[in-house]
Amino acid sequence: MKTNLFLLLTFFCYNLFGQSTISGKIIDQQGVPIIGANVYLNGTYDGTATTDDGTFSFETTSTGIQTLIASFISFETYSKTAEIGNFKNITIKLKDDVNALDAVTVNAGTFNAGDNAKVTALKPLDIVTTAGALGDFVGALQTLPGTSNVAEDGRLFVRGGGAEETQIFVDGMRVFTPYSPSANNIPVRGRLSPFLFKGIAFSTGGYSAEYGQALSSVLLLNSIDQPQEEKTEISVMTVGLGLGNTQKWKKSSLSLNTSYINLAPYQKLYPDNNEWHKPVESIGGEAVYRYKFNNEGLLKVYGAYSSADFDLTQEDINVADGVRFGLKNENLYINASYQDFMKKDWSIHTGVSFARDRSVIKLNEANITDIENSAHLKLVFKKYFSSRYKLNFGAEYFLTNFKEDYQDSSFANKFKFNNNIFSSFIETDVFFSKKFAAKVGLRGEHSELLQEFTLSPRLSLAYKAGENSQFSLAYGEFFQNPTNQYLKFNSDFKAENTTHYIANYQYSKNKQIFRAEAYYKNYGNLVKYDTLFVLPTSTFNNTGSGFAKGLDIFWRDNKTIKNTEYWMSYSYLDTKRDYQNYLTSATPDFASKHNASLVVKRWIEDWKSQLGLSYNYASGRTYTDPNKGGFLTEQAKSFNSLNVNYAYLISPQKILYLSVSNVLGTKNVNGYQYADQPNMDGVFNRRTITPAADRFFFIGFFWTISDNKNDNQLDQL
Repeated sequence: MKTNLFLLLTFFCYNLFGQSTISGKIIDQQGVPIIGANVYLNGTYDGTATTDDGTFSFETTSTGIQTLIASFISFETYSKTAEIGNFKNITIKLKDDVNALDAVTVNAGTFNAGDNAKVTALKPLDIVTTAGALGDFVGALQTLPGTSNVAEDGRLFVRGGGAEETQIFVDGMRVFTPYSPSANNIPVRGRLSPFLFKGIAFSTGGYSAEYGQALSSVLLLNSIDQPQEEKTEISVMTVGLGLGNTQKWKKSSLSLNTSYINLAPYQKLYPDNNEWHKPVESIGGEAVYRYKFNNEGLLKVYGAYSSADFDLTQEDINVADGVRFGLKNENLYINASYQDFMKKDWSIHTGVSFARDRSVIKLNEANITDIENSAHLKLVFKKYFSSRYKLNFGAEYFLTNFKEDYQDSSFANKFKFNNNIFSSFIETDVFFSKKFAAKVGLRGEHSELLQEFTLSPRLSLAYKAGENSQFSLAYGEFFQNPTNQYLKFNSDFKAENTTHYIANYQYSKNKQIFRAEAYYKNYGNLVKYDTLFVLPTSTFNNTGSGFAKGLDIFWRDNKTIKNTEYWMSYSYLDTKRDYQNYLTSATPDFASKHNASLVVKRWIEDWKSQLGLSYNYASGRTYTDPNKGGFLTEQAKSFNSLNVNYAYLISPQKILYLSVSNVLGTKNVNGYQYADQPNMDGVFNRRTITPAADRFFFIGFFWTISDNKNDNQLDQL
């Protein structure tokens, strides 16, 4: 009995005198108390939550070295290991969790698309369902601010820059010939299939140091890692046929698709203003193989082949019978990439891309054969030090071999060059808090052809001003070698360059996004020549210069109207250049001062249909009228186009799709061509350059066969 009483007294004394008090206060970075934060000793049940003034206190019987944990949503978890006696009357300052959904993002100059983007201005679905885009990702991107509508070209013209100033990458690897070939006044199309991509980043300026050889913009396309299911897709269209199939295994998958396009039947029903001897006929196919390794490594191999053939005569005011133009093109593109996560928070991304493009051109009496072989090799390492500090560095090598064989009745010659560039970069992301972040980078490039080394600093800052808004700033130096049309005749150049300054404001809440971005670009070392066209006898120099400044505004709303989403964009552009064979500094003929777009999409449940429309506006572009004097001082009429599309679900896996571009048949003007010599009255005659056709009609039937009976191609139309 005495023994039991002694043990009981010992137990009560131990609990009375052997307990330690853990106490203190938890605040944020501004010293504001945090209410309801969890505080506890790791591995025990001892803990509590902070009170209204941020204080806490609890007892523990634990002794020796212990680990104290403090956590609260939207803040980084606090952890400290020390002797138990050191956890009395302490102050814990929690840091903002920079990975939280409401944290700041560095996004000046960039539109993101994809489910993984914190703020999505454009979705992959939008690329292929925008009326007037006709399934071309470039057509959809032209509804975003910062782009100029050059309807007769079809490529991306960004913030006063030419189309050659924008580069396209797939999984970080360069696409050297991203557009299909075409003739004058007939827009090109992108070669890449939109449904291959899970995410898109369209940088209209101030982009990462990881990317170079682009003065205006980069378009980053990230392909799908693994398809969701096995399926077969059949397409029957007014312009051709398509067939695709996807097979999936435990660790790998293979997607194949092929298409055949022939515009001859369409041209017979709806002839345009060209004389077609052979309407466009093309065949193409692509394959994507993916393999997932046990160590989380992912290998993706993409291959595509296409061939196109057409022949036509186009009107020319200086050639009585018109200009005969024929082209046969073959293009092969291979892209292989591998990414893996290694030990100690390291990751690796490496890849190679190769392109071979061969064009046989017949221009009146001239026969031209162009062959370009290009490759891109890349190795990138990333180190995750913490949620607040990340490092990204790597090196890459670009190789280009170009050959041209030119022959006509009076002249024959061969031109060739090798344009190889070695680049390396280093870049870091620093999150000072949940409200303030920076991206700092440096890129170096050495051109073997130009024998020149360039250094490009890049800097982006972002500050979160409120729960749903933030401000961003960006600065960058950018360099790009002159294009093939110059290098095939001369290599005594410097790299062309530009400097970007960008200020951005963004507001995002409840499926609504507003962006406003002002920018200034300063160009230097642009190529100039002294002849009417680029010729072997031209004299070249690098004394060209220019500027571009403007304001881009974007609004997207997926909330206000049920089953309806829409976006609006507006761009103001003020730009002048003195380059090429310009007589003086002037606004280029591809730049419109005002560009605006409206895109609307509505799902009508009772009709089992999706209805879409888009409206595109561009103010008139400059041209030179020799009857009035001056250089690029006149302005053509504005561009207007209303486009509609309609998709009807015959059954969950069968879709009937209709699309009409420029449904109102607006008589748009792409420019004017003047006679080389004046007539008897001393007047230079002219002809109006209009689109080849006022409208384009498209009808297609799309059938998906899969185990999931509800899967269809609606997101690919």
